[in-house]
Amino acid sequence: MKNIAQKSNNHSKNIPQWNLTDFYRNIEDKKISEDLAKISQESKDFSKKYSKKVITLSAQELFLAIKQYEEISEQIGKIASYSYLIYASDTSNAKNLAFFQNNSEKLSEFESKLLFFTLEINKIDEEQLNSLLKDKNLAHFQPFIRDIRAFRKYQLSEELEKFNLEKSITGRNAFIRLFDETSNNLKFDYRRQTLSCQEIFDLMSNNDETVRKDASKAIGKTLGENSKLFAYITNILAKDKAINDSWRGFKSPISSRNLDNFIEDEIVELLVKKVKENYQKISHRYYQKKAQILGKTYLNYWDRNAPLSTAENAKISWEDAKSLVLSAYSEFSTTMAEIGEKFFENNWIDAKVVKGKDSGAFSHPCVPSVHPYILMNYQGKVRDVMTLAHELGHGVHQYLSASQGYLMASTPLTLSETASVFGEQLTFQKILKNEKDQDKKKLIIANKVEDMINTVVRQIAFLEFERKIHDERKKGEIPLEKICDFWMEVQQESLGDIFKYDEEYKYFWSYIPHFIHSPFYVYSYAFGDCLVNSLYGIYKSGKITNFEEKYLAMLKLGGTKHHKEMLEPFDLSIKDENFWQSGLDVISNYIDQI
Repeated sequence: MKNIAQKSNNHSKNIPQWNLTDFYRNIEDKKISEDLAKISQESKDFSKKYSKKVITLSAQELFLAIKQYEEISEQIGKIASYSYLIYASDTSNAKNLAFFQNNSEKLSEFESKLLFFTLEINKIDEEQLNSLLKDKNLAHFQPFIRDIRAFRKYQLSEELEKFNLEKSITGRNAFIRLFDETSNNLKFDYRRQTLSCQEIFDLMSNNDETVRKDASKAIGKTLGENSKLFAYITNILAKDKAINDSWRGFKSPISSRNLDNFIEDEIVELLVKKVKENYQKISHRYYQKKAQILGKTYLNYWDRNAPLSTAENAKISWEDAKSLVLSAYSEFSTTMAEIGEKFFENNWIDAKVVKGKDSGAFSHPCVPSVHPYILMNYQGKVRDVMTLAHELGHGVHQYLSASQGYLMASTPLTLSETASVFGEQLTFQKILKNEKDQDKKKLIIANKVEDMINTVVRQIAFLEFERKIHDERKKGEIPLEKICDFWMEVQQESLGDIFKYDEEYKYFWSYIPHFIHSPFYVYSYAFGDCLVNSLYGIYKSGKITNFEEKYLAMLKLGGTKHHKEMLEPFDLSIKDENFWQSGLDVISNYIDQI
């Protein structure tokens, strides 16, 4: 793979850390306290002006009220985003932690004062609302009103909603923070060294099996030592969700996530069903092939991410990764590449591996008045290049959808993974095009298959693990061993009989943040991958005229339209079983090519 990965000791040069001064100069900036005071006053005034009166407003008055609500909400979002990015950049820094927590508490007070507004919008009679929406100005906010009213039958009284919001600081959010600070600051004893999360997990894809094994044992040991705490956090948050779901009247633990995504339960069930039906055809078959390539009769769990070639250990410089991704974007759309370039030029990316930093990767949309910021941990591997392509896809999407304004820029999670996975696909195709050696092409395809298995099969297995947890929690506290048993069941079912697991692997559920931050989020990745496979197939077929234009237009829509309307220009329907199977067949066809 010489065209994309030259052996180099300089892969860590020029790796950026973000510049957050587009928010504030630093956490001591007086402008922060001034903005907090301003939000405090404006939220009080807003409440005084509109509380108990929303149902009586004219169309123009409601339009002006929503505009003011959006302005205040964006100011809250700005400080919340800045506080979170400061926190994520170093969760071991006491000043950062205090800054994040103090701002979270203050902002929660302001949000509590504004909470009445959406609740009262939901009290407006349907006939009255339809009449109001005939007004051209108010019609602009129709998607915002539509999405609020989707939760109408699940909302509680204003008093209970306020209590729930304010109590979350010392309830659910406190346990999430405990998980983050514990997991991001774990220490792993490896060959007389002490490594961070980012460093030890990077060794799981090392070419040397003894390195992978020792790293895996070190991870299992540390996770095992902390497993009681992680099991306690898991139990508390599952119970918290069950109480919330019960009060609101959701019929199953996943239903609230589906409503957040504005997607029908039956479509999610169809996706899960199709992926599970393809476990054997995709993941079982691929890992049997991988065992053959590695000359093994079976795979140990630390072989799952083993490279198939020593060439995969070659390091890719940050500059080469940047060039590759932007070039891939540019070949599809110069607009996408130009937006992507802004992230590099203006230091909107934090990619350096630093002690205490969040060990994952994300693109935070922040607020329309600022711009998105990307966090990742770049260590020079092909997978890191794909992570960059993925998060930059999110960033471009968020940048484009910001034009919809704070209340309507956000995209449901199912569609928010579209641009990120599409960015990965473009980069993969660029890498494949650059490589002329047929044997190396097969290795590149194999790497892509592994990424797709991680994105589709593994995420649905994670979903099944979550289901077991949330269903079991209804019976009472789940013992640690039972949680571990659930983990082993879904791993064995999804990965196949080719794998052997040592005792410590049973604790590997405990480092996955999605289970804690966003229950049932994980199916969004599988949704996005299958959707992109279909979208990319249509793009390459040339069946849709002006594909690039329609694709960018879709990204700009943000949350103003739901899946049916968004996918209509591409003649796709996710209610069709064949839609999901065709997306899964793309992965299967890649395996055929190896």
